[in-house]
Amino acid sequence: MFERVTRIQRSVAGLDQEAFIRSDTVVDAVIRNLTVIGEAANRLPQDFKASHLTVPWHRIIGMRNRIVHDYFDVDLELVWTIVNAELPEFASQLSRIQESGQVIETQDGETEGQETS
Repeated sequence: MFERVTRIQRSVAGLDQEAFIRSDTVVDAVIRNLTVIGEAANRLPQDFKASHLTVPWHRIIGMRNRIVHDYFDVDLELVWTIVNAELPEFASQLSRIQESGQVIETQDGETEGQETS
């Protein structure tokens, strides 16, 4: 997940909201990475999520579901707000989890850093 956050941040670096919305390539990259983050969050064991209640897992998973099920109606202004207002804190939360020595592992055995797409 952390790698996907980093990819999003690299994709939008130097852009303002208008430039982001105009760039199909960047929008597609950001949406794809948000989807992967949401899917990975959904696959985390419940006890792991319960031990990190400050991370908004439900909202992260909900964003993935909105993107996947309403792809053609994704609110790009909302995506921009999430990327700029919420993603940095999520990155910090993931970093703190990793620094504590905990491994972020999904229910199917994938760990942080084992990106498949």
